[in-house]
Amino acid sequence: MTRFGAMYGPDITFLGVPPCDLDERSTWGDAQVVILGAPYDGGTSYRSGARFGPKAVRQACYLEHEGSRPSLALGVDGLLDLRVKDAGDVMMFSGNALEAHAALEEAVNTISAAGKIPLVLGGDHSIALPNVTGVARAVGWGRVSVVHFDAHADTGDICHGSLIAHGQPMRRLLESGAARSDRFLQLGLRGYWPGPETLEWMAEQGMRSYEMTEIVERGLEACLAEASRTALDDCDGVYLSVDVDVVDPGMAPGTGTPEPGGLTSRQLLDAVRRLAYELPIVGVEVVEVAPGHDHADITAMLGSRIVLEALSGIARRQAEETGHVESWDRGRPLLEQYDAVRRDSNRRRRGATQG
Repeated sequence: MTRFGAMYGPDITFLGVPPCDLDERSTWGDAQVVILGAPYDGGTSYRSGARFGPKAVRQACYLEHEGSRPSLALGVDGLLDLRVKDAGDVMMFSGNALEAHAALEEAVNTISAAGKIPLVLGGDHSIALPNVTGVARAVGWGRVSVVHFDAHADTGDICHGSLIAHGQPMRRLLESGAARSDRFLQLGLRGYWPGPETLEWMAEQGMRSYEMTEIVERGLEACLAEASRTALDDCDGVYLSVDVDVVDPGMAPGTGTPEPGGLTSRQLLDAVRRLAYELPIVGVEVVEVAPGHDHADITAMLGSRIVLEALSGIARRQAEETGHVESWDRGRPLLEQYDAVRRDSNRRRRGATQG
């Protein structure tokens, strides 16, 4: 796809990272992560507006948009260290689900087949179907596990007469075989949907769904640890799907189907960071940011920070694997950790000079 830019508003990139064109491999060949916008909300069943999510997430930050964001917690700069590029929006007319999803799947597959990580800014959650499918075509059919943060299971069958909507993508994925049902982990479910018939179907597939009552009773840390172990078992990569409505609407009002009683924004950011640091991530999506229902950019800012935590976690994992920094200690004081990173950097610099 020739770079389309932005479907809505000015052609800006995520926090100022360099733009690229998927049709021109030379513009993104050095990147490890390529961002795509998926401005589609034709699958919403309640409040629309997520088509404007990519624009809102790209620009939601009070710091300069200069393509750099060093993480205080992790001591890395996910945008620079991973050489993140932004390919702009995929053209997705919300009145034609099949055509819109096909265009997105092809773009995601182009990135994944090149050995890069696609990071998709939604858009409603129906885009999980083309996103995970595009990654699975490259990484391996049925070889991708999915960790899914959401208030809703998204495993419905038919919505308003359609098989494609934001309450159905996970069922369609499992039916196709693109993702494994026994390596499909859901965290944050709550409320009053789905009903018994759908829950029975989920149980038959061997899915693992952590409803908020279990998370509160056992603790989020324990549930995340268990989910990580399961996701790593007999799969070649992990796809991270984050619906902002997993967070309590008091902290994330700008979404299409708000459900009270969710995670705090702090819990979600910590969880995303941890999973991106611990797991071999092959794709990420942040969906259901609907800025028209937001207040003071609260939800858009959260979406931006989810992206940054994911990138920072991936960058820290990579830095440790290449021996550039020592293992991350979450309990270590900030300045001690900064000092250790600085010493590691100086040691590498001296080694390069002496070599």
